[in-house]
Amino acid sequence: MEPTTPDQTPPPAAVTEDKTVAIISYLTLLGFIVAIVIHSGKKTKLGAFHLRQVLGFFLTAIVLGFCQIILAFIPILGWLAILALWCSMFVLWILGLVAAINGQMKPMPVVGPLYQKWFGTTFD
Repeated sequence: MEPTTPDQTPPPAAVTEDKTVAIISYLTLLGFIVAIVIHSGKKTKLGAFHLRQVLGFFLTAIVLGFCQIILAFIPILGWLAILALWCSMFVLWILGLVAAINGQMKPMPVVGPLYQKWFGTTFD
């Protein structure tokens, strides 16, 4: 048997389960609900962190949807604002998902620290 190097050592089971909750939480509303159920069985800091990020992200998307109704009545400028806001949400979602895949507790830019502050004890 070959000696294992640090690169070949498999991650501990807890870290893998932790990342699973974090990753699944970003995959649609159903994935978020599944991640909450998995997380309730074994609570981890990484899982709780990303669940708070996604909760804030979903609530922001709902608010953005209501704002979109108002902006839709403003020709061209309002439509461009809607496009820019939804593109920004997509970028935030990608950044959050990449942080979850890498197992990092890195908040989404601008709004991520606010989500952690507002939902600080949620999912602990």
